[in-house]
Amino acid sequence: MATRIQIGNAIRANRKSLGYTQQALSGLTGIHKSTISEIENGRFTGSFDILERVLDAVGLQLEVSDKKHRLPDWDELDTLFTEDDA
Repeated sequence: MATRIQIGNAIRANRKSLGYTQQALSGLTGIHKSTISEIENGRFTGSFDILERVLDAVGLQLEVSDKKHRLPDWDELDTLFTEDDA
C-alpha cells in the first residue's frame, strides 16, 4: 500500500496531466484548494470521502492489500546494530 506522500504525488501527477490546477480541481470536487494541497503534500488526515472524491476526479482509485513485512537478511544484521564511531 502506498504512503500518503506517494498517494499525494500520484494525485498531483494525474491532476497536472489532465491540465487541472488545484483551483480547478477544487471547483470540480467541491473540496477546498487548501485541502487538495494537503492531500498532494501527504499531510491530509481527513475523511475517506474527501480523498475518494479527489481520487475519482483525477482518475485514480485506492486499492487495499495485505501488509507486507520484510525481515532483514543475515548480512544486514551487522549494519543494523553497529554503533557510530563518531
